[in-house]
Amino acid sequence: MERLKQLWQWFDDRTGLSEAIGPMLAHPVPKGSTWAYVFGSATLFAFMLQVVTGIALATAYVPSTDGAYESLLFISNQALFGSVLRGLHNFGASAMIILIGIHTIRVFLFAAYKFPREFNWLTGLVLLAATLGMAFTGQLVRWDQDGLWSVFIAANMAGRMPFVGPWLSDFILAGQTVGATTLSRFYSFHVFFIPAVLFLFIGAHLYLVLRNGISEPPKLGRVVDPKTYRDWYHDMLDREGVPFWPDAGWRDAIFGVIIIAIIFLIALFIGPPELGKPPDPTNIVAYPRPDWYFLWLFAALALLPGQIETFFIVIGPVIIALVMLLLPFYANRGERHPLRRPWAMAVVLLVIIMIIPLWYAGARSPWSPDFEAEPLPAAVVNSTEPQIQEGAKLFHQKGCEYCHTISGYGGHRGPDLTTVGDRLSVNQMTWRILGGADLMPAFASTLTPEELDSINAFLQSRTAQSASSSESAAIEETK
Repeated sequence: MERLKQLWQWFDDRTGLSEAIGPMLAHPVPKGSTWAYVFGSATLFAFMLQVVTGIALATAYVPSTDGAYESLLFISNQALFGSVLRGLHNFGASAMIILIGIHTIRVFLFAAYKFPREFNWLTGLVLLAATLGMAFTGQLVRWDQDGLWSVFIAANMAGRMPFVGPWLSDFILAGQTVGATTLSRFYSFHVFFIPAVLFLFIGAHLYLVLRNGISEPPKLGRVVDPKTYRDWYHDMLDREGVPFWPDAGWRDAIFGVIIIAIIFLIALFIGPPELGKPPDPTNIVAYPRPDWYFLWLFAALALLPGQIETFFIVIGPVIIALVMLLLPFYANRGERHPLRRPWAMAVVLLVIIMIIPLWYAGARSPWSPDFEAEPLPAAVVNSTEPQIQEGAKLFHQKGCEYCHTISGYGGHRGPDLTTVGDRLSVNQMTWRILGGADLMPAFASTLTPEELDSINAFLQSRTAQSASSSESAAIEETK
């Protein structure tokens, strides 16, 4: 220990490190700072994990359309600890989104954006936007089908912006369509530009925290008056403030280490998410499912009526951004306690109530075909007639089962056909199959008359009576 102490003294003498970081660690903070204040520091822990794992992944990743997908397969399946590394980076991104979201909600509910911390809030908003930007660009860097089509959808959304829409769309795609230049641009933003913004604004954010101090826990009846607040705050710190380290900082350190440990365990035992199919820009019948943190937006765009979709995509985000940017300037004084600001709690509750059902709908995405649907089991077909059995096979082979459910099997994009034989005649079925519908392709050019007759025979056999019989047969089969 004595030897280590001497080594530290020698190092500190040459670098002056303790003189640089000592005042930062010793700066006083309000005594009541609790575990609610740890999420900002935990976000920084998660970001540093992203930096370390991102650099490691970049040593094997090939940022080209020919090599990106294959290099990720190599990292996941062959590289030493590559699977764990990808898992750390993936779950670290999710942790960073969750932590910065909770931190933003805490700051909003505690009104920590009020005087004199207006610019703390603004730099925090930039960090929030940059974090979401990192998450979005990371989708395309995977270079799979979901990432590719998520970018197409984003470009389409941006293209609806008035005046600058076409320019924004071309900027996102780096041209008219997704290609090598798109991947190069997204990789550059993901690895260089957005991290540079994050580092810059993290520095600015920490400087402002040190300069303006950590906001004290709000109390009922204690109001913020810009004319007297600074003097009151410094007097309060002189009376009852405690040094950040170790009195408050130990919570940040412990919580940050716990977060990293949880991410590591998840990456080790669950591993990274599987890559989707290789990208195919010619496959226009694609229904991409973005990463979980964008699922709610994915669901909203799928469920919104066409008449208000443009407003939601274009006008809504602009209004929300302006309100959040201007908030610390038109509400920088007065009460900070959430109980005296019921509108703030209502806003948070409304956002949660809106996002959770949309997220759940996005995870289920019943409007998307189920390309993983298995052929109907024999107990569901429940017939020995060759034509009906052949029709059941064609119902799966021709992709009908991807969109239609029969006795709980199949997709949910189209109507449930479990009892379609009770509702439609053979002629009605024929016209619909051959002519298609708004969300259904026409099969006139892809079905032979014999195949059409087999599918019709199978669908005509789908009645309430056959459904009940199929259910009984399935129960017997499982005994």
